[in-house]
Amino acid sequence: MELGTSFTASNVSKTMFLSVPITQKSNLLPNSLVNPFNFSFPTIKNCSCKAIAKGSIVSSLKTQEKVKGMSSDPSQDLELSSLSALCPLDGRYWGKVKELAPFMSEFGLIRFRVLVEIKWLLKMSQIHEISEVPNFSEGAQTFLQDLIAEFSMNDALEVKKIERVTNHDVKAVEYFLKQRCQSHPEIVKVLEFFHFACTSEDINNLAHALMLKGALNTVILPVMDELIRAICDMATKYSSVPMLSRTHGQPASPTTLGKEMAIFAYRLSGERKEISQIEMLGKFAGAVGNYNAHVAAYPEVNWPQIAEEFVMSLGLKFNPYVPQIETHDYMAKLFHSIVQFNNILVDFDRDVWGYISLGYFKQTTKAGEIGSSTMPHKVNPIDFENSEGNLGVANGNLYHLSTKLPISRWQRDLTDSTVLRNMGVGLGHSLLAYRSALQGIQKLQVNKAALTEDLDKCWEVLAEPIQTVMRRYGVPEPYEKLKALTRGRTVTKEICRDFIQKLDIPVDAKTALLNLTPHTYIGAAAELAKNINETINLENGAQIF
Repeated sequence: MELGTSFTASNVSKTMFLSVPITQKSNLLPNSLVNPFNFSFPTIKNCSCKAIAKGSIVSSLKTQEKVKGMSSDPSQDLELSSLSALCPLDGRYWGKVKELAPFMSEFGLIRFRVLVEIKWLLKMSQIHEISEVPNFSEGAQTFLQDLIAEFSMNDALEVKKIERVTNHDVKAVEYFLKQRCQSHPEIVKVLEFFHFACTSEDINNLAHALMLKGALNTVILPVMDELIRAICDMATKYSSVPMLSRTHGQPASPTTLGKEMAIFAYRLSGERKEISQIEMLGKFAGAVGNYNAHVAAYPEVNWPQIAEEFVMSLGLKFNPYVPQIETHDYMAKLFHSIVQFNNILVDFDRDVWGYISLGYFKQTTKAGEIGSSTMPHKVNPIDFENSEGNLGVANGNLYHLSTKLPISRWQRDLTDSTVLRNMGVGLGHSLLAYRSALQGIQKLQVNKAALTEDLDKCWEVLAEPIQTVMRRYGVPEPYEKLKALTRGRTVTKEICRDFIQKLDIPVDAKTALLNLTPHTYIGAAAELAKNINETINLENGAQIF
């Protein structure tokens, strides 16, 4: 199905409008990564389609008759499409962030809830004391696993249809599973053990953890790695390209362009490592964390041990002390770490923006692109500006998540529920920012002439090495003498050489100073830049465990 198409599913009465291709599995990433639990998603079966995005937008809207009074009525009756989406992630930027949808969307939340509910039923069939749920046959286990693996968009729509009646999203999943299992002679006998002794948060907290883990391991961390590698490549490529430093905006001791890029690669890799080491937690202890209902039904079962085994079987770490909710401390730590990664990238974006402004970088142009609607010559650093802007949006969202989620009144309130639905916003804008920065990096070309020109104008930066060598050989007041020579004055090559020639220092030291230029006074910058890949060692990028 094409972008911005609509469909009417056979089991849903209302026409739905989507801005995502939905007829086949994603071919953007290996299925083992996108789909760690072997889901088949998102597929629409038995549906009729109507195109909105192709052809004339106006005529399509007239055909659909979905817009009323566009010129006079501000409350237009718009169906959801890429043009009417409130969030630009679901409209303008969809193509750059859609890999997150299988995890961070409403569809993703529902399918992970289905997974948890089914896995819990299968776990109970293995508990000897629960004789009412005997070990399932191989056929019954396959039937249940297929409900997970083949969960489709149609299935999710059916859950939403049930929710319109129940007004409870998790209960709708339970009822959906009971309906689907009515036809199986073995499972139908234990339908009431779906959602057994569970509070909604038992299901939700595990689903949210699996959503985050999948999104990070499959999408976010690989793009972070791609970005870090791109900056590492800049560091090694430009390792020996001398550049005038600026401290307080003023000329300072020279560096190399590559070494300045290596700083960002190192900082980003360190924060990325922190993110990968954060453990995703899960709870499964009932309504207030005490296994009250569990113990009432089966007092002989070691429920804390069963809960720990179940949570760990999903690839999560068990949180044994909780109220009704998982306390979200790991989420706070995770989102804070992503905010810090993003802050470092903002610093990179602004520095590169500045280097473009100074003329140190040129940007490759693309035929047909326009930089300004009125100034034809403009080639703006829009990719780095877009990256910076989206990082700000992302951090606003992620900061709120990290400060709000650990706080819940008494055993719980519902404020976390609506907030958690916005996890995809922060991750989506982060992903968009990373890709904007990558796109900008690919357009950069070093302008060595501009770098050389600035260095040639700033012979005063050699005041530092001259006075330092003077200190070594006991020349009195070296700092003060160089200050008098250089501060607030235009210093030329000749002025520096004349001053050096008059120094009472060994001949070899004087010769070394005479051979020094702003281009060669770079210390160990080139070696530091060349060694960045060995330093951060991204070859085996860590994942969330």
